[in-house]
This record gives sequence, C-alpha cells and structure tokens, in this order.
Amino acid sequence: MLHMVTLALTKGRVLRESLPILREAGIFPVEDIFGSRKLMFGTNIQHLRLVILRGVDVPTYVQFGAADLGITGKDQLLEHGGEGYYEPLDLKIAPCRLMTAALPSVEVSFDRTVVATKYVNVARRFYAEMGRQTELIKLYGAMELAPILDLSDEIVDIVDTGNTLAAHGLIAKKLIANVSSRLIVNKIAMKTNFRVVDEIINSIRNVVGCDYEAI
Repeated sequence: MLHMVTLALTKGRVLRESLPILREAGIFPVEDIFGSRKLMFGTNIQHLRLVILRGVDVPTYVQFGAADLGITGKDQLLEHGGEGYYEPLDLKIAPCRLMTAALPSVEVSFDRTVVATKYVNVARRFYAEMGRQTELIKLYGAMELAPILDLSDEIVDIVDTGNTLAAHGLIAKKLIANVSSRLIVNKIAMKTNFRVVDEIINSIRNVVGCDYEAI
C-alpha cells in the first residue's frame, strides 16, 4: 500500500500560478480550491493530497515531515534557513525581488541603522555582510509606513513592480535576492518514499523545463 504523500502549497499568487503547472504535470485537486474554505484537498492521484498554507509556514511543515513536498517563495526559504529539506526545482513563477528601501533623503549610516522587516534573519545576515550595525524591528505588514512614521530608517521587503514603494515616497536601494517559487522536499521522505516523491518531482520538472538539482 502506498504511503499518502502531502504537497503543501502557498496561498495567494503562488497558488494561482502553481495550479496550472500541477495540472500540466497530471496533478489536480478533485474540488475547487478557490470556492472552498477547506485547507486540505484530495487529488486525482489517490495517494497524493494538497494542503494550503501561508508561505512562511510551508518550510516548517516540510522540515518536520508534516508535508512531504512544498511550494513556496525563495524569500521564505532564505528566512527559514533551509534545514530538513532539499530544494530540487526552481518553478520560475511569482518572480519578485527582496530589497532594502528607504525615503530618498535617508543616507547610509555605518553607526546604526534601524530596519523594519518580517525577514529578520535575512536582514541580519545582509547588513552584517556589509559591516553595518542594525537594530531590527519585526513587522508583519504595512512595511512602507515604518520610514514615514520614523519607526525605521530602512525596510527590507518584497518588491514586485515598485508601485507600492513609489506611492509612499520610498525608493528601492539594495538588491538582496531575486525571488521565485521553489519546490522543496523533506529529506526523510526523499529516502523512505523515493519512488513516489521522485515521480512527482520529475513530472513537475518536465513542465517547467529546469534542471533537477542533484540531491
């Protein structure tokens, strides 16, 4: 009997762009995800189910084996740290940039910079590599308000078109990372359920046309 495999998907834009890839790979939910309040769905493959999570939670579910595979943004993986899972595929969807931003009048300070962000681990590493001392303030949204209301000197956040920054009078400063959505797989699941998991990875790889990074 085949072990039930769980694939965690990220709600929102990543979900909307992931489902067509999965469908082309021969994987689709048996119910309308967008018309339901459920968070778990069966698929046309009897031993595969989908769960819908926040992007920030996908790496944790995969790391601890609650999900065998997951799809989430590279920004979330950089913040999480990469323990407990492999990252075999770049799906090349939901592209954006992880950047610093500030008001145009703010000059670089090497004394101490106050940075507001939800990516505290990424920000800590980035500013440390530049030799800049920082005070990090954890926020979960409305990041653009922090410099305007003098909560911070800079922010670290996802930038897509840059329109939201511009609407608040901010400018993008330094590029930290180019971001796209990745397929990740639990390390133990890759060993104990290799045939099924590898089949799923390869079916998705055949759609997105990228190299399967060695595991």
